Amino acid sequence: MKYLITESQIDRIVFKYLDNQDFIKSEEDGFIYFINSEGDEYNQIRFYEGDGVCTINSLLVREISKFFSLSNGHSIDVIGKWVEHTLQMEVSRIFTAILYRED
Repeated sequence: MKYLITESQIDRIVFKYLDNQDFIKSEEDGFIYFINSEGDEYNQIRFYEGDGVCTINSLLVREISKFFSLSNGHSIDVIGKWVEHTLQMEVSRIFTAILYRED
């Protein structure tokens, strides 16, 4: 059996998935970080309040892409929308990278 899921529905499903990740949100020097746990060496998402730049860990993009059978570009867009929704701030640009924590 095949199911047809609209783009808005998949966006909501990915939002729920990200909400259930229980990211720890921390703020420092104008940056907002989403990490999996205290002491985690990687940031999953980094957002700079000053210019709205959002950087997403490329491993998170790959995870979302594989799990939901989405293209990397679509995954990046949905994660960016989730960040906007979660923080109630506008994302101006989105980049991907391996995000090591800077202590």
